[in-house]
Amino acid sequence: MKEATYVAISTQKGGAGKTTLTVLVASYLHYVKGYNVAVVDCDFPQYSIHDMRKRDMKAVMEDGHYKVLAYEQLKRLKKNPYPIRCSRAEDAIRTAENLVEAQPDLDFVFFDLPGTINNADVVQTISKMDYIFTPIIADRVVMESSIKFATVINEQMISTGKSGIKGIYLVWNMVDGREKTELYKAYDKVCAEFALPILETYLPDSKRFRKETAAERKAVFRSTAFPADKTLIRGSNLDKLADEILGIIKN
Repeated sequence: MKEATYVAISTQKGGAGKTTLTVLVASYLHYVKGYNVAVVDCDFPQYSIHDMRKRDMKAVMEDGHYKVLAYEQLKRLKKNPYPIRCSRAEDAIRTAENLVEAQPDLDFVFFDLPGTINNADVVQTISKMDYIFTPIIADRVVMESSIKFATVINEQMISTGKSGIKGIYLVWNMVDGREKTELYKAYDKVCAEFALPILETYLPDSKRFRKETAAERKAVFRSTAFPADKTLIRGSNLDKLADEILGIIKN
């Protein structure tokens, strides 16, 4: 029955931006590119994406500005905000299957997974993914953890053929333009030695990635109910990242 592509934006080290990246890409594909998306939030116990949806819906219900935006969007796209389901890691695939059964035209199911490879339930869920994208930042602790995480998946799940994973890709996030490019080149070389591909598109370090629905009615960038504002997308590389991810999946 499964035709939707299962995608995890996953890493075992916090602070690399996996939840933000999940929301940005899911919302861009759903609201801008026209795909049908769902999200399974396995980030127990905080369920950050589910909480973000509650904040978004509160703003839509209580603020006239966002209410108008939501109405105009619904009229234009003729589609509702994508479904978000909370789930423990061990139940994530069953949750996704229920979503696909209820909405057979789903194109993508995104998973926000807990950051550990030492849990059997998480490992089992990861093995059911089609693609994994791991955000990385130029921090030694994060890089060592991310490389270890990706290498384990690559060597024990992908290379052995013991899973259905078609590929794992690293994504540079929070890139500081003031830092010397030599630092990134050095990390790129290390990843190449471990046969870990890095996407060409990177996301810059920018305050825009924290702009949510708010009382100030400012342009929204990170939202489950709206796409990133067009004026804020310029220079963010979000559009390029989504296109690169689509290019990998569609090939």
